[in-house]
Amino acid sequence: MTESLPTLEFQVPAGTCVAIVAPGGYAPDEAAVTKGIAVLEAQGCRVKSFYDHAARHQRFGATDAGRAAQIQQAAADPDVDIVMALRGAYGMSRILPALNYPALAASGKLFVGYSDITALHLALLAQTGAASFAGPMLCGDFGAERLSAMTMDSFWRTMTEPSQTITVASEGNPVLQTEGVLWGGNLAMLVHLLGTPYFPDIDGGILFVEDINEHPYRVERMLLQLEHAGVLGRQHAVLLGDFSNYRLSDYDNGYDFAQMLSYARAHLSAPLLTGLPFGHIADRVTLPVGAWAKLQANVDGYRLQLDDYPTLGRNGMRLVRNVSDRATRA
Repeated sequence: MTESLPTLEFQVPAGTCVAIVAPGGYAPDEAAVTKGIAVLEAQGCRVKSFYDHAARHQRFGATDAGRAAQIQQAAADPDVDIVMALRGAYGMSRILPALNYPALAASGKLFVGYSDITALHLALLAQTGAASFAGPMLCGDFGAERLSAMTMDSFWRTMTEPSQTITVASEGNPVLQTEGVLWGGNLAMLVHLLGTPYFPDIDGGILFVEDINEHPYRVERMLLQLEHAGVLGRQHAVLLGDFSNYRLSDYDNGYDFAQMLSYARAHLSAPLLTGLPFGHIADRVTLPVGAWAKLQANVDGYRLQLDDYPTLGRNGMRLVRNVSDRATRA
């Protein structure tokens, strides 16, 4: 690997072992797997890959049973500290019934991924109250053509420090001050899990959402589904991350994301804040799903203070909590 690595503000703890698993899709480019592992090793990590490129099945990283086994095996491995998803795509929801959530939560591993991996984050939170991390994945981040210093720095900061503050400059947001459980992820996956045992029952939370390739009217439709299901009315705030890569047509007649946002702010129960640097973008923050969040917003932007989440080497790295009890703190 000839590309220079971004300079990290935080030293990766010596001996950190990262397990690579493929809960969803396979790697389209095997070279990205090789590069991603090399980047992690250059940052000081030991890497154990449970992904076998030759074992890919249809559009998935392995069979359903094989992908579920990768997660369970990584969680049971005493050497492993972080379990990182190879990539998202699709497939996590197919294996949700096959996972042993108490064992995953009790394993002390930090589970990391986003997009399709939202299903794992929400299932862990719903089934056990355990925190996990909406963060970078092997192929698209560590194996990317351009490595993002911001993404790497935020990831390792979150893995090693028990609290952090994210400052967002964004105009037009409501003025408020609140706190609650931080949860969320990919909007389509959230809606997909509604009404299932894998959807967390959270009152007084701070929900974050993002998506890609979703037209504004489809984003609105999914937000309305959460509204009609009573979810948004129970949240203190909703943070909107990146919603990009959609294409408008003449038929939209001026109905763009701004128009959708205006309608949503007028009709949804929870206040909506924009500008969260999270989603299918190169430069993004890592967000601990299940952390305690304090939000202070004004007309120029907002500050999101996060704490009470597991980190490397802290109390076995896993803090299992009762989410409904925590939500009463707000």
